[in-house]
Amino acid sequence: MREVNLRSVDLNLLVVLQALLETRHVTHASEQLSMSQPAVSRALQRLRTTFDDPLLVKTSKGFDLSARGVDLLPRLQRLTHGVKELIAEPVFDPANAVDVVRVYGLDLEVVCFVAPLLKVLRSEAPQMRLEVRTEPRNHFELLANGEVHFALTGMEPTAGEGQYRRLLIAQTGIVCMMSADNPLAKGRLTLERYLSASHGLVSMTGKGPGHIDERLAELGHKRHLALRLSNFMTAADFCDTSDLLFILPEVIAQRISLGRNVVLKEVPIELMTSPINFFLYWHERYHHDPMCRWVRQRVLQVL
Repeated sequence: MREVNLRSVDLNLLVVLQALLETRHVTHASEQLSMSQPAVSRALQRLRTTFDDPLLVKTSKGFDLSARGVDLLPRLQRLTHGVKELIAEPVFDPANAVDVVRVYGLDLEVVCFVAPLLKVLRSEAPQMRLEVRTEPRNHFELLANGEVHFALTGMEPTAGEGQYRRLLIAQTGIVCMMSADNPLAKGRLTLERYLSASHGLVSMTGKGPGHIDERLAELGHKRHLALRLSNFMTAADFCDTSDLLFILPEVIAQRISLGRNVVLKEVPIELMTSPINFFLYWHERYHHDPMCRWVRQRVLQVL
């Protein structure tokens, strides 16, 4: 077999070749391709040169295929079909999909936002599997490394913002959670009363001061921080059994306070913040993936 340099071959001619071999007629091929007859004739001449074969030969009944043309036609049909499948957008069928959806988020974020998604998956995509990771990690590092498809967080990336896409799934204010037996549970929670207490902090990174501490520093104050946690799940336990106060996103505080001897109070006006946004993040590599696109659509509808 002679070596062929594909860069020297006009692959567009293969579409013309298939039409010629299928119709066995220059005029019919030109009509099928919406090309002029002279253009198809010129293409045939180039094809004959490329393949070093007449491809179409005259007979008493018109044109027929040469032996090489007979050999080429089924191979060319398979090739063009494969190219069409290669270029065509993949179709995602949730009912028969066996994909694994990998999601990262802290415990409470997962409870609040992923549990409804699982219900949808069990109903519409019963053979798919949801893998959820909750260990303390950098959300955006996991996305960048391709370890997860999605991350749930109220945080924002500090670098590489152009790599990530996001979908707003919830918006909430903040509240102060404390034991119902705490003396501060009665009456309005002023900044002075708030600073007189001891506090807990949920720090996802485990480093640095919290947003409330930064705000207090701007006001020239500092609170006594007695406890730092890496997730939200146990904050209500500590409030229930101690005098600690936690400032938390309201949507999470409402969830973890169920069945607990705790109350939720408005934070001092000086510590009020803009609403906290929770996002579903994904990396650009998965933006056009059919499975991930379907999951995003279902998340949007569910949440």
